[in-house]
Amino acid sequence: MAQNQVDLDTVKSLGLLPEEYEMIIDFMGREPNFTELSIFSVMWSEHAAYKNSIKWLKKLPKEGKAVLAAAGEENAGLVDIGGDLACAFKIESHNHPCAVEPYQGAATGVGGINRDIFTMGARPIAQLNSLRFGDLSVDRTKWHMKGVVKGIGDYGNAFGVPVVGGEVMFDKCYSTNPLVNAMSVGIMKKGEMISAKAEGEGNPIYIVGSATGKDGIHGATFASADITADSANDIPSIQVGDPFQEKLLLEATLEVGKSGAVVGMQDMGAAGIICSTSEMSEKGKSGMRIDLDKVPLRQQNMEPWEILLSESQERMLICVKKGREKEVEAIFEKWDLNCKIIGEVINEDRLIFNFNDELIADVPASALVLGGGAPQYDREFREPAYYKEYLDFSIDEVPKPKNLKEVADAMLSHPNNASRRWVMEQYDSMVGTRNMSTNKPSDAGIINLKGTNRALAVTVDCNGRYVKADPEIGTAIAVSEAARNLVCSGAKPLAITNCLNFGNPYNPEVYWQFVGAIKGMSRACKKFETPVTGGNVSFYNQSSISGTEVPVHPTPTIGMLGLIEDKSKVMTLDFKQKGDMIYLLGVSKNDIGQSEYLTSYHKVEASPVPDFNLDFEHKLQDAVLKLIDEGLINAAHDVSNGGLFLSLVESSLPNKLGFDITSDAEVRTDAFLFGESQSRVVVSCTEENETQFIDLLMKLNIPFSALGHVTKGELRIDDKSFGFIQDAEKLYMETLEQYLEG
Repeated sequence: MAQNQVDLDTVKSLGLLPEEYEMIIDFMGREPNFTELSIFSVMWSEHAAYKNSIKWLKKLPKEGKAVLAAAGEENAGLVDIGGDLACAFKIESHNHPCAVEPYQGAATGVGGINRDIFTMGARPIAQLNSLRFGDLSVDRTKWHMKGVVKGIGDYGNAFGVPVVGGEVMFDKCYSTNPLVNAMSVGIMKKGEMISAKAEGEGNPIYIVGSATGKDGIHGATFASADITADSANDIPSIQVGDPFQEKLLLEATLEVGKSGAVVGMQDMGAAGIICSTSEMSEKGKSGMRIDLDKVPLRQQNMEPWEILLSESQERMLICVKKGREKEVEAIFEKWDLNCKIIGEVINEDRLIFNFNDELIADVPASALVLGGGAPQYDREFREPAYYKEYLDFSIDEVPKPKNLKEVADAMLSHPNNASRRWVMEQYDSMVGTRNMSTNKPSDAGIINLKGTNRALAVTVDCNGRYVKADPEIGTAIAVSEAARNLVCSGAKPLAITNCLNFGNPYNPEVYWQFVGAIKGMSRACKKFETPVTGGNVSFYNQSSISGTEVPVHPTPTIGMLGLIEDKSKVMTLDFKQKGDMIYLLGVSKNDIGQSEYLTSYHKVEASPVPDFNLDFEHKLQDAVLKLIDEGLINAAHDVSNGGLFLSLVESSLPNKLGFDITSDAEVRTDAFLFGESQSRVVVSCTEENETQFIDLLMKLNIPFSALGHVTKGELRIDDKSFGFIQDAEKLYMETLEQYLEG
């Protein structure tokens, strides 16, 4: 075997620690050559091995009544959604690629997450995304945002899966390093899941789909390092997507999955062939012998290690039952896709890679993967100084605004609050005809389960400011708000997937944020009985601010799935008619901590997370579901970013109605309208249902207050006019367009 000498500089350049190099020698019983070292480099990167996070990830709750495939078992989580159906869903990041090449970074992020779903045998039926960008007045942020949104739209629209929801937030901490988290949801029949395993000595191994090129080489290593001024030089680490090829691959793999000829199948994502061969082998307690010269290439003169590590898109690795080769090949030929045998399963814990009959690499499969030989670290964590500084805040230090209408207009037109219409109009939200929330807006995306009486509800949520102020409480709020969005749509939360976006794990203050987030997520998920079914960790997200490297706000994005048993009871957020009564469930407090109002209007960054009680939140959500089930309300909308005023406007806009409300005399009016006190929901009901509505809330012991009533179009607060819905609509709808189109 060719033994290209490696030195410690090479080890370091590949992102490996000196002690990890010693571990590799121990595993192999000799020094590795360059190709073997490159294999360990990508497989032991944070992106692939979770070496700095796995010990804490193991503490997350993974068990649940509906769970069919738990976190870490397959390419995505799988849950029972009633009848004979199961739902596969997962969220993942593509942050670093989007920082240097927004369009392709976002497009391939969408492609990769969809492949994780259909590799299991599920048909993707919905997409969501959670996006974070820098200051929107800065040209680089506009470039990031335009590229990312176009990449998501172009790929998803061509692939044919609707975007049914998402979120977009802006903060200077994301200026260099935007966050692009993509979620995909698919359905399949129970019992038809295809596992990501390879077993059975002599069974052939196929590579199917696109040809392999030099794009994405060492992409997993690239995703496991800080973004710097030189990162633009790493463009070859960013893959190039082809949604039309992926659509063909989807149909072919679903068809081959139903043939019964497949032992196992895995998407070829991060780390390419080496990742798929090692993970499928380890899962099947086997190994493989692979001939790299048989891999279909689209570029000439590729080195064997480049073929092995390429992250070219739209490719799968399939283990096929011996003797069933012809029917598998016929299916891929029908769809005009590459389908080549590149090796076979062996009954050894070894991955043997040859090129033109020369042995290139021989490594133990189990040593490469998470849970096998990949290292697992305990990192130091330390409470940052800012934490106590944030707790010192007092609302009395903030002057009461003289002109609340001025504040209201500022909140409506702030990029973090304004309509996402500019974004959503670039996505095809109607393709597939399953989206039930296009013309009837709900707090969550609603997906029709055709042929049944049920529907799915899905959402993505996180407020990074909250998590920075208190990682444990802030993350518990993220889980709770995701659940609140589902509940306000009439759905019972089932399970979550997460995308954990943090700075450098070697920074003790960043790791303190990570540890706190895991604790908060665990507590909230146990309370709502929403197990964690998978996701990913994205470390090394930093931005350069005034010449200093600053970690992004800790952003543990929660993707949550819920089930609506009777789709005739889907709840929407829009006020239905003039004269309906408006109520607020929950309690408003003198609390403006970490609100958009405090941070953007008063420019105060240091404040505590909003007051939060998990037990009360759970109790409130149960009450909302009962109100919906008994048909006592006709609109429900949670109070979140931007406060109560924004929620009221958003409920008024769809039917061009308004509201006439009275504020709570015991709470500062600015806190009442723009504070973000948690566990609050705006509902409306008809006068006919009002008595039963009140009786049920009294019986359930839920605090509530009558705010006022729905008007024909004027917005009135405490007998003062805040204008008409048409004025609010202009501010709310046109903000992003003005920033991005000029």
